[in-house]
Amino acid sequence: MSTVEVPSLTHSPHPTALGLAGEWLTTTDHRRIGRLFIGGATVWLATMVVVSTILGAERIASDSSLVPADSVLQLFSLVRTLASFGVMIPLFIGLAIVVVPMQVGARAISFARVASLGFYLWLIGSGLIVGAIAANGGPGGGNAQMVDLYLIGLALSILGALAASVSLFSTVLTARTAGMSLADAPMLAWSSLVGAAALLLTLPVMLGTIIFTAVDHHYDRLAFGGNEGLMTWLGWAFTQPQTFIYVVVALGVLADMTPVMARAKQPLRGAVVIGLGLISTALVGTVSQTSHSLNWSGSLTDKAKSFIPYALYNLLPLLGLVIVLATALLAVISGKPKIIAPFFPTALGVGMIMTAMLGNAVQRIDQAGLSGTVFDEAALTYLAYGSVLVAWGALAFWGPRIWGKMLPGAAVVGLGVLGFTATVLAALPYYIAGFANQPADVASDFDYSGPQSLWSILSTAGHALMALCVLAA
Repeated sequence: MSTVEVPSLTHSPHPTALGLAGEWLTTTDHRRIGRLFIGGATVWLATMVVVSTILGAERIASDSSLVPADSVLQLFSLVRTLASFGVMIPLFIGLAIVVVPMQVGARAISFARVASLGFYLWLIGSGLIVGAIAANGGPGGGNAQMVDLYLIGLALSILGALAASVSLFSTVLTARTAGMSLADAPMLAWSSLVGAAALLLTLPVMLGTIIFTAVDHHYDRLAFGGNEGLMTWLGWAFTQPQTFIYVVVALGVLADMTPVMARAKQPLRGAVVIGLGLISTALVGTVSQTSHSLNWSGSLTDKAKSFIPYALYNLLPLLGLVIVLATALLAVISGKPKIIAPFFPTALGVGMIMTAMLGNAVQRIDQAGLSGTVFDEAALTYLAYGSVLVAWGALAFWGPRIWGKMLPGAAVVGLGVLGFTATVLAALPYYIAGFANQPADVASDFDYSGPQSLWSILSTAGHALMALCVLAA
């Protein structure tokens, strides 16, 4: 009997570097898309931390000259832009894209190519932002073309975030496994739905503002103040309370992790959903694109007129956070808790986010005299670094589902404690300096009674320690 020789099909068990790169660049796998967002956010986090460390060192001595005086405003603008659009938004979008489809039982993320396009738009836009500021562009920049490039980069970053948000929103809303109602969806999925909706409602407003400012800057530079007036019109998107909606997903991480640690079901799911919704009420501030302060002077009617918008924009998000924390505590009390390593950075990070919200509520009281001081800068630091701690905890918690292995518990706890220490050192001194009227976005030519050099030294040490944490992670 004759035999037929079948040619063997040979393939390399390990793809070439070029082939692997091509797979990642053209991927529609939600886990890879999410990890690309997380990796890019990590790069910009490192950049933001380094720039913050340099600016902190610049403030230590009034005669310091680490950076040119005319570049200081641009560097502060870079930190604010990266904190929001380079770190917080892409970090949590990436986390949600990786985990949420698995949570809701979807075979793939909805509109996977849209999500992939969102990553590239965001990556190109954020790169243009950094490059434009490095070439003397951005708010306060002296190169008109680079100022225009900064606005283009910011617009592309927003379009990327919107594209990824559409994909994420659709996945939670329409791609759940059979039998899973929206009411049964895990809290991370719920928070991702709320956060994506908030971005879809607010970021187009900023996109419209960018178009107006870009047209004005490119031509007459009269109506919007040119390069010096950019933050006057765009600054609301980089500061509190608008930034609260960028970290809604962080509360979903805590709400999902706590019952697992407590070994009990979430006792009040409805309350958690209400809390997440209340945090997203910060988006109402987008209507006026300004902050609303409390002026506790005048008649009772005047106080009421001032208090209502103040509470709507600043206290309701804080109430939402308190509700989520209360339900988490109730889950722990009602269960049999066993502490897990990812809970440490997550809980500490949420604590930092709460500190930012409390600080914002105090800052918006006119009688506190904190407007225009470094107090706002410290609140943003608490929020950004706190969100990073939560993300570290989430990546450790869902690590087995993301890359098939668990991270060492001691390393996760140690990184969380170091990150918490770094956050407090970086932000708390400027909470104190804010009460001493240290001006924001200024690195020299300010003076007040008190150990101003000490606060700058401590803050610089905090940012430097966070840089070490990023390298360790």
